[in-house]
Amino acid sequence: MNDIKRIRTDILILGSGGAGLFAALHAHQANPNQSITVAVKGLLGKCGCTRMVQGGYNVALAAGDSVERHFMDTIEGSKWLANQELAWTLVTTAVTRVHELENELGCFFDRNPDGTVHQKAFAGQTFDRTVHKGDLTGIEIINRLSEQVWARGIGRLEEHRAIDLIKTPDGAALAGVLMIDMRTGEYVFVQAKAVLLATGGGPTMYKYHTPSGDKSCDGLAMALRAGLPLRDLEMVQFHPTGLLAGAHTRMTGTVLEEGLRGAGGWLLNGNGDRFMENYDPRAERATRDIVSRGIYSEIRAGRATPNGGVYIQMSHLGPDKVRQQFKGMVERCADCGFDLAEGRVEVVPTAHYMMGGVMFNPDCTTVLPGLFAAGEDTGGVHGANRLGGNGVANSTVFGGIAGESMAEWVAANPDFRAPDEAAIARSIQEHDAPFSLEPGSLEAIREELFDCMWTDVGILRTAEGLMLGQQRLAALEEQLAHTGIAAGDRAYNLSWHDWINLRNLIAVSRVIDAAALLREDSRGAHFREDFPQTGDLESSTFTVARQTAEGITLGREPVRFKRVRPGHTILRDEPQSTH
Repeated sequence: MNDIKRIRTDILILGSGGAGLFAALHAHQANPNQSITVAVKGLLGKCGCTRMVQGGYNVALAAGDSVERHFMDTIEGSKWLANQELAWTLVTTAVTRVHELENELGCFFDRNPDGTVHQKAFAGQTFDRTVHKGDLTGIEIINRLSEQVWARGIGRLEEHRAIDLIKTPDGAALAGVLMIDMRTGEYVFVQAKAVLLATGGGPTMYKYHTPSGDKSCDGLAMALRAGLPLRDLEMVQFHPTGLLAGAHTRMTGTVLEEGLRGAGGWLLNGNGDRFMENYDPRAERATRDIVSRGIYSEIRAGRATPNGGVYIQMSHLGPDKVRQQFKGMVERCADCGFDLAEGRVEVVPTAHYMMGGVMFNPDCTTVLPGLFAAGEDTGGVHGANRLGGNGVANSTVFGGIAGESMAEWVAANPDFRAPDEAAIARSIQEHDAPFSLEPGSLEAIREELFDCMWTDVGILRTAEGLMLGQQRLAALEEQLAHTGIAAGDRAYNLSWHDWINLRNLIAVSRVIDAAALLREDSRGAHFREDFPQTGDLESSTFTVARQTAEGITLGREPVRFKRVRPGHTILRDEPQSTH
C-alpha cells in the first residue's frame, strides 16, 4: 500500500471543536517546534458541535459558589456514576479556562451592570453559574479559537475524514490514522507520534437529533474497531426541547436552549396544561433526563400537540424581555413560523449528547500508547447525566490538558512508529466495498435506523424493546453490508460518506442497545420501565464495552468513590488539579 498519499506530523488532532482547537493551542504553547495538524471533516471554525452551543459554560466564579458545589452538582447529576477524578479536574480547571477564554483568546461574555460576568440559571444546578454570550455562546468561543489557530500557522487538513486508527504491526501502540480526502476521494495515511481523538459524539441515529447530519459517531466507531474500552454507552442524553418544525426539515430537532426553562419558561401539553410538576417538584427546571421523560410520557399518553410534541411558552415573562434575552432563539423560531416571544412553540425531546465514550485518564491518555482523547468522544466525566453547561467546559478543559500531554509525550517519544500495512489495506478494502455492490436505498436504511432507535432504544426502555432493537440493528448492519452505491467520481461523493456514516452509526447503536440491556436499573438518561429503581448507590457500577474478533463483549466495573461517597457532601482535603 505504498501508492496512497502519506503525511507526517508530530501531533495529529482529529476534530476542530472546542477540544481539538484548545489542544492545538496548548500543544503549540508547550512546544512551538513540534508540528501540529488539525484534521476536520468540514472547514475549521465552521463545523462541529461546539459552534452550535447556545447555552453557555459552567464555572464557579460568583460569590457564594465554589468548585466543591459545582463538583457535587456534577456528581449528583451523574447519579454517582461519574469518574470523580475527571469531574474534579473539570470543575477546578474550568475556572482557569474561562479566564483564558476571556483574557487570552478575547471572548466577550455577557456582563452584569457592575462589570462582573453574568451567569444564568441552568437546570439541575444549585447555583446560577452558566457563563454565556446571549444564546450564541458556542459561536463566540469557536470564532476566537479559530482565529488563534490560524494566527499560529497550525497545520490543517480540512475536508479530510478519519476512517481508522492504525496501530503498529504488533498492536502495541498507535502509528497513525487512515483518512479520506473528501475533495478527491483519495486515501491518505497520516503518520503521527501522538493522536487526539476529539471528533465529538453526535447521536444522529435517532429520529430527532440536535447535531448536524455529518456527525456520525466516527470517533467512537474507530475506537471500537481498534479494541478500545468504551464506558457508559447506554447513556445517551436527550435535550428536552428540540424544535418540532414538522416533517422533512432539518430544523426539527435543533435545540431551543435550556436557559428558556431556567428563565421561567413553561411546558404545556397539547391540552394547554402545565405538566412537569406531576413528574418532579422542580418542574421545568428538573434535569434533562426527567424533563425528557415527562414530555415523552405526555406524548405517549395522547396529550401531544398537532406535530406530536408539547409546547414551550415564554410570553408570560414579557415579550420584550424574551426578545432581548433570547435573540437567537426568537429568530430561529421565527424562521420556522413560530413566535417564541408572544406565542407557543412546539418542541420534542431530541438526542443531544453521548455521555459515554472512550475510557481515558485525567491527563487524556488512553490504554493505547500514542492515542489521547478529549471531549464528547470520552466517557466518565458526566456519568449518567450531563448538566447543561458542562459540555463545552468539558471540551475546553480536557482539550487544553490533552495538548499539554501530547507535547510532553512527543518530547519523550520522538520517533515515528511504523504502521501495520495489512491493517491499512484491510480498511481500504472495507471502505471500497460499496462501490462493487448493487446500488440500493441508503435512505430506507436510515429511516429504519431512526425508527428503531427512537422506539426501541430511546427515552423509555424495556428488555422486550431492547431485544427487538438488537434484532433490527443486526438486520440493518447486514442490509448495509449488501447495499452498494453507484460507481463514479469519488470527489465529494456524498453517497459514499452516507454509507460510511451509517456503518459507524449502526455499529455504535448496537453497543448502546447491548449496554442498555445489560443495565437492569435506571440511572439518569437510561430509564428501564421494567427496572425503574436506581438501586444501591454505594455499589454503583458502570458498563464497559469492547469489540473483539468474536464480537462485542460487555462487563461492569465498580465506581470508585475517591473524593465523596453517596450520603456525604464533604470532600476529602486533597490537592486540586495542577492542570
